Parts: sequence; structure tokens; C-alpha cells
Amino acid sequence: MTATPVTATPVTATPVTATGVTATGGGRRVLPRRADGATLACFYLVALLLIPARQVLRGLPISLTVHDILGGGILLCWLLAHFSTRLGIAKGPNPMRRAVFVFATVLLFSYGYTSFRYLPNDELNSSDHMLIVMIGYIGITLGICDGVRGRERLDFVLKTIAVSGAIVSAIGGLQFLFAFDLTEFMRVPLLRPTTEEELERMIERGSLRRVASTTGHPIEFGVVSAMILPLAVHYAHRARAAGRGAVRWWVCAGLVASGLMWSVSRSAVLAVLAAGIVLFLGWSRRRRIQALIAVVIALAVTRVLVPGLLGVFYGLFANATNDESITYRTHDYDNAVAEISRYPWLGRGIGTWYAPKHQIFDNQYILTAVESGIIGVVVFFGLFIVAQYALIRVRLMSAGDEQTKDLALALSAALVIPLLGSATFDLLAFPMVSGLSFALLGAVGALLRAVQERPRTGLTGEGPSSAATA
Repeated sequence: MTATPVTATPVTATPVTATGVTATGGGRRVLPRRADGATLACFYLVALLLIPARQVLRGLPISLTVHDILGGGILLCWLLAHFSTRLGIAKGPNPMRRAVFVFATVLLFSYGYTSFRYLPNDELNSSDHMLIVMIGYIGITLGICDGVRGRERLDFVLKTIAVSGAIVSAIGGLQFLFAFDLTEFMRVPLLRPTTEEELERMIERGSLRRVASTTGHPIEFGVVSAMILPLAVHYAHRARAAGRGAVRWWVCAGLVASGLMWSVSRSAVLAVLAAGIVLFLGWSRRRRIQALIAVVIALAVTRVLVPGLLGVFYGLFANATNDESITYRTHDYDNAVAEISRYPWLGRGIGTWYAPKHQIFDNQYILTAVESGIIGVVVFFGLFIVAQYALIRVRLMSAGDEQTKDLALALSAALVIPLLGSATFDLLAFPMVSGLSFALLGAVGALLRAVQERPRTGLTGEGPSSAATA
């Protein structure tokens, strides 16, 4: 028996581009992209925006939503990925990550400080619930900040937000125009309606309906629409500049903008005005004129299609001094001052001041000062200040890259809304606004990192290849 000689067949490496495309002699073959941090973030965002806010998981002793669980899972993935050097998780310094670490530290100190003294069972349970919810928010921020690598994947995440926001507004339009609540049919397996007392999804204001779509309240619906609108407009302008698919993004932006009207909310108007001021400061003269023309046309169409709607909005501000909702929000500030003076530094405990047991303030800064003390409110405010600082750095580092500068401007406009809006409503009491705010904070960190890494990778608008993603 003789051995058969075996000849060695030379193996040639097939080049792979940074976008996951294999170059071959006969053409290009697209490789399937591996799931990464952007994939997890999109699952979170779809669950946050499209699953009705009133649906929570069955079989749990506390009310947790799907996005609460996903946020905690993303935090666990983020932590485990940092024990490896091969999963592509970002490990360098980042101002947003540092700000979130400080926020989490103060949160834990406040929770621990509260646990050392007596609390009624209901307040202790509420504090436990708030801690779990905040862990989810921290998870999505860190997951996007360190796990979404490169502009391409960040765009994927932000486009998911824009498209989901358009769907939310379309559902709200059905509620407003036809009194048809599609969310009644959006029943997800393993979920149940919350047993907590909830507000109606269609509320009368004047002769019109205020609707909430998939959110928990019309105020939340309007503010979410205002936060998403700058992103949708950014991708519409970007598609037009590239000469591809601009119409679909303008339709998306139009749907998101309509959500501002369907909510019939004063907070929504203030939010879009704040975002508009930021955009006008950064836009070119030509784009400002185009935006003003678009606003005039939109108002004219609204006046024709929904008579009386603009009059209701005018009345919200013309009669603000006699509005019971405003006087109701400010009449209990003396109690807030008394509570803050009792526990000035770390507060009485996160989640311990809640309705209907306690009087609500409709001011997140005051509520945070009561629950987490002066330190807590400074750190919470600092999260959004650090985000604006990081976005200014992005714009300064992106000279000549108009797309990146415009994206930074859109994120700045979106995040100025929770920064200012926290003074007009309890932001953390609205899970969709809160989750979206923390997701956008993570997007700021991811964008800054992508701009910082670009000179080292030699790529334009791209990050590491998909083979090295978290």
C-alpha cells in the first residue's frame, strides 16, 4: 500500500472592503452583516416607539416594558464586551460615557442613601422600580455610545428612529382624524395592559381631540415628534443632496411634523420652537428661507384640512395666564422647597415622589432636586450640557464635511428639547421621551468617536468594518 501524494493548493485571500463587500474577479459579492451594537439599539428603539406604552410584561411583580428589559440586556452585553478585545467595543475616552458614569454613580448613591432610612413599602417599591428603569436608560446610552461604530451604523440607528417616528405620527393621525385607535389592535404576546391608572389616549381640548398614538399621553406624543423631526429633516436634505430617494424622507418628515398638530400640546409647540431656533442658527440662508416657506405652506394646509386647529393652538398661549393647567403646575412649589431643604444633597430617594400620593410638579428639575438632591439635578442637567459640548466639538472637527456638521446640528436641536422641556413637564415620568433622550445621548458619543477615529482609519463617514463590531 503506497501513500498517495497530496499537493498543496495555494489559497489566495479575497479582499474585503470596509463596508462588508467582498471583491472578486467577476464582480462584487455582498457578505451578510453580523448583528452588532446598532442592531441591538434598533430592537430597543422599535420596542420603545412602536409597542404601545400601556403594555407591560406579564408575570412580573412590577410593571416593566419590553424596552426596559432590552435596555438592561444591552447594558449586560456592553459590560461583557469590555472583558474582550475582539468584539469591537470602543474603549477609548469619551465625554458622554464619562457623563453617564457620573450620572449612574450619583443615582446609586441616592438610592443607597434612601435605603438606609425608613421608607413606606409603596415608596420603597417605587424606588426599586425607578432604579431598574434607569438601568435600562443607562444601558441604551452606553450601548450606542460604545457599540455603534462608524457613521454608517449610526445612520442606521437614527434612520430607524425617524421611520418609527413617522409610523407613530401616522397612528396618531388615525386617532385624531377618524377617532380610530389602532393601538387597540396592537396586542403583543406575553404583554398585558398595565394595571396602573392611566390617562385616556384621546382627550378633548376645545372642540378637538388630543391624541397620544402609541405614547402614554398627548404631551409625550408631541414632544417625541418634535425630537424626531430634526433627524427626519436631516436625512431628507441629505438624500436630496445625494440625488437619491429624497421624496420618501420628505414624506417621513411630513408625517413626523403632523404629530405636533395631532397632540394639540403647548409643550410640543415650545419644543419645536426650541429645536427650530437651533436649526436656524446653524443652517445656511437658503435653507432658512426654504424652511420658512415650508412652515407657511404646512400651516395653510392645516387651516384648510382641520378648521379650528390653529385657533386652538393660539388660544393655548393667548389664555396662558388664565390656564388652570399652568396654575396647577406652580401652586405646590412651596412643598418642593420644603422637601429639598429636608434632604438637600442626595434627596429623599429616586422614584419616591409620585402621583397620586404626592403632588406632581410638572418640572423634572424640581422633581429631581426633591428625589436626588442638588447633586442629582446638577448631574442630570450636566448630561445634556456635555452632549451639546460634544456636538460643538464634532462640528469644529468636521470642517469641509457638511453631512457630519448637519447631523451634529440635528442632534443638537433634538437634545435641546429635553434640556429645556424638563422645566415644563416631568420628563422621566414619560418613558418614550426618556428612552429617546438617552438613546440620542448615546448617539452623540458615537458620532464624536466616529469623527475622532476617522483620521486613523482613513475612512470617510465609515467606522471599523463589520467584522469588528460589538
